[in-house]
Amino acid sequence: MIDLVYPPEPAPILPAPTADAPSTMMAQAGEMLPIIRENGIVYAQATRKYCHGGSFLLHPVVHLHIINRNAELYLQKRSMKKDLLPGRWDTAVGGHVDYGEYISEALHREAAEELGFYDFNPLHLGNYVFQSNMEREMINVFAAVGNFELHPDEDEVDEGRYWPLDEIEANIGQSVFTPNFEGEFRKIRKSLEALL
Repeated sequence: MIDLVYPPEPAPILPAPTADAPSTMMAQAGEMLPIIRENGIVYAQATRKYCHGGSFLLHPVVHLHIINRNAELYLQKRSMKKDLLPGRWDTAVGGHVDYGEYISEALHREAAEELGFYDFNPLHLGNYVFQSNMEREMINVFAAVGNFELHPDEDEVDEGRYWPLDEIEANIGQSVFTPNFEGEFRKIRKSLEALL
């Protein structure tokens, strides 16, 4: 697993400050994300808005797939308040790593925020770079296996449920899921089944 390596001093803020937009104003504009190289070296930071605005700055994300002993995968329906792909079904837990956080910290924070999920032992399945027409992410993929009681946060998630793997497969390409989930599911399905 690649983890993040932060510089000893706070990394510079992107975009570079100008007279009209000093860096202190940029930092107050919202959630700050680490900007990384593919090996995990953090070389800058930027707002979430800037990262999603077509800058294509590589920033880390965590995904947690939760599979039960009946070979059903828990998925969340993205809140209609989300700026990207509202109302689509997606990975059980997914979110950005905040500047200053490490991968495992972000994974546990996001699981707690989205599902009230605390007691799990994540298994690292891999990482890959995902790029859409808005952003570029280094996705760190994890799984948890068991029959867990999950409590979706209504601000983060509209609903959640367990899906049989074959039902997921039958709905791929039908605008039910996020494109990122569909691609990731195809990559990791065999790994998930191997955990059972």
